[in-house]
Amino acid sequence: MGITSNWRPIVVFGAGVALAAVTLGQTAKPAQTAGRAVGNAALIDDLVVANRILANENILDGLGHVSARSVTNPNRFFESRDLAPGLVTSADIVEYDVDGKPVDANAPAGVRERFIHAAIFKARPDVMAVVHSHMPSVLPFTDSTVALRPMYHMSSFLLTGAPVWDIRTVQGHVGMLVDDNTTGASLAQALGNRTVVLLRGHGAAIVGSTLPDAVSSAIFTDVNARAQAQAIALGGGSISYLTEADVAPGNPSPQPPSPPGTPGYYPRSWGIWKAKAMGSGR
Repeated sequence: MGITSNWRPIVVFGAGVALAAVTLGQTAKPAQTAGRAVGNAALIDDLVVANRILANENILDGLGHVSARSVTNPNRFFESRDLAPGLVTSADIVEYDVDGKPVDANAPAGVRERFIHAAIFKARPDVMAVVHSHMPSVLPFTDSTVALRPMYHMSSFLLTGAPVWDIRTVQGHVGMLVDDNTTGASLAQALGNRTVVLLRGHGAAIVGSTLPDAVSSAIFTDVNARAQAQAIALGGGSISYLTEADVAPGNPSPQPPSPPGTPGYYPRSWGIWKAKAMGSGR
């Protein structure tokens, strides 16, 4: 039976209410800490860009996350609320202390594994940004005794190693998620002074002296892992990994000189990654 004209307005009205409810749920902006952006506005903008770049470059899927230490308070950091990285906007950024507690008691629900970031920021004053990724390329190295080693000049940070941390070593912990400070501290200890730590059956945590530095290292870790797996798959020969001599002082740099105080920053790469991720690439 068709819908009569008497019922049509009611149906339309109901559909409108439903659509409005859906739209409201999609566009509602989470509460923010008053004054949080003072001195950190540029950092928060870059953190949004970092989320988009890492999603666009397939380093972060619907899960995974990236954070940045506050410019004005080293004991605080910024990270998105519980949201897919490719959807993050500045309104979604939440401020935390280095125990993983939101500064604003009314902040929206955060990522359960924010304790990865909190613990690393607490243990490593030199770290300004952290990426946690489930990139498929590193998974074989998290579940085997084959060490992830530097294959090319852009992954020289792997010369210090990429240890595999096993969550099962944390007494009393249940599950695979780094969702408390004790587990986060154990992971941070395994990272030590390195750039990359692998999580058994899970992924990797990558750190940087700047936000672009962490993003760059995450992307180059992925490239390196894929190249190494391909080289191993060739079989029958030896692999010539990068050595300390290859990156000794005085050797030509593959990128323009880093701006003062920002080691590892790659201006050309960040610019094109940003253009592609934000929809402004040519």
